[in-house]
Amino acid sequence: MSHDGIRDNKSDSATLTKAFRRGLSRLRWLLSLLILIGVAVWLSARFTADRPRDYADIQDQFKYGSLGSEPGGSVFDAVGGLLPPEPIFAVLPNVCPDKLPGGYASLGLLAEEGRPFPIGISQRHRLGVDQVGLNCAVCHTGTVRATADAPRRIVLGMPSHQLDLQGFFRFVLDCTLDERFTPDNLMELMARNGAELDWFDRVLYRFFVIPRTREQTLILSKRLERIMGHEVPDWGPGRVDTFNPYKGLQFNWPLARLPLSELIAASDFPSLWNQQPRDGMYLHWDGNNDSVDERNLSASLGAGVTPVTIDHPRLQRVRDWIWTLPPPAYPYPIDQAKAARGEPLYAEYCVDCHADHRFKEGVRSGKSIGTVVPIADIGTDRHRLDSYTFDFAANQYSLYPDSKYRFTRFRKTQGYANHPLDGVWARAPYLHNGSVPTLRALLDDPKDRPARFYRGYDVFDQTGVGFVADVAEEGGSRFFLYDTALPGNGNDGHRYAIDLPSDDKDAIVEYLKTF
Repeated sequence: MSHDGIRDNKSDSATLTKAFRRGLSRLRWLLSLLILIGVAVWLSARFTADRPRDYADIQDQFKYGSLGSEPGGSVFDAVGGLLPPEPIFAVLPNVCPDKLPGGYASLGLLAEEGRPFPIGISQRHRLGVDQVGLNCAVCHTGTVRATADAPRRIVLGMPSHQLDLQGFFRFVLDCTLDERFTPDNLMELMARNGAELDWFDRVLYRFFVIPRTREQTLILSKRLERIMGHEVPDWGPGRVDTFNPYKGLQFNWPLARLPLSELIAASDFPSLWNQQPRDGMYLHWDGNNDSVDERNLSASLGAGVTPVTIDHPRLQRVRDWIWTLPPPAYPYPIDQAKAARGEPLYAEYCVDCHADHRFKEGVRSGKSIGTVVPIADIGTDRHRLDSYTFDFAANQYSLYPDSKYRFTRFRKTQGYANHPLDGVWARAPYLHNGSVPTLRALLDDPKDRPARFYRGYDVFDQTGVGFVADVAEEGGSRFFLYDTALPGNGNDGHRYAIDLPSDDKDAIVEYLKTF
């Protein structure tokens, strides 16, 4: 073979080697690109996935389904939500056992056998992690017992008279900002609790989710400091300040600049049944809206929903159910003769404002039902009325802009609305601020109504119609002492039928058991 042939073979071999290397390099580059694309697609799918946990049964959906109150938006700009992610929320009582010795049940949240979380806590996978949020049931599900030894009855749509919502928020805020809220402590507690976290989850929680949760809670705490601290009287179980948290969270108002009197507004949770005949009546305690749908949407904002995170179809599903949900029948014996004697007395003194027993079938008897009575006439505590201001009403119209959901029916009023009394037995205590423990006490002169009583006990007072209010504790749990002398807690006003003989008042109360 000639030297030229040898050189040609070497040249061809070098060329092939270079081509092979170039091809291999391109293949590596292509594989790397495909891997990067795959990782990007996987990350995108993970962090953009939105999977609420749904339930076929509407009652379960009401109790545990999502309204969109879990954090949403984007992973870099999360909005909404009032609770930490699911695995963290589950172990929070173990992070700060001294702050909540009895767990979430000690705050009046209702647990059912076989459920991972109490009624009113929803689950949703969003922003790459499992989240929890609040729904309608947290404030609208109550319990009742005939005696201290009787089993509890859970009533859906009933005001959550046992729930200490302010205490719940205080605990979540305080524990999340506690020095024990560290990645090491939380990761260990979550693992012990059976949280199924893969390697990516563990990295995500340790270096992003846990620190971010603390940062977001710090922001929430600062925004709500004046109403979550003790500058205003405690709400106590069964009550909520509806609109002041809204001011701090939805509108970013600096609550520190508002007058203290405007921040005292705790009121009872309302019932949530039989909504169809209420549409067009003035709703909320002060009658500031006459649309059930707008009322529902506004209430969801108070649960942590935002215009970005709201789940309209699931809110609609609950709305359709409560539209015709019947009020619960009085579960104890009724003296029918006494009730019959009370009916004409009720018709004389009460029916114009509150309708009669037929409202549960949708009959709007009563010429003033659903209208607003001026505060000078009704005479009840005015703090709740004054907390809802003209400026706030105007700001509500800025929500859901260019949308069919935009608010159009809110207004500032100068009094409190007359509400129907369907299922009234299950709506104790009474008046907008829950300052009167029983229906029978409401018919007494304000000076004779209880000045101090306990709230949060679910044993029913079948004589007075309300909950037993002279029991301070049971089974190591202390109940809330309600003091009518505190601002916002006044029990004056509503001086109707107070001059009737005692037997006539008893007869009216007996008739009210039929509502």
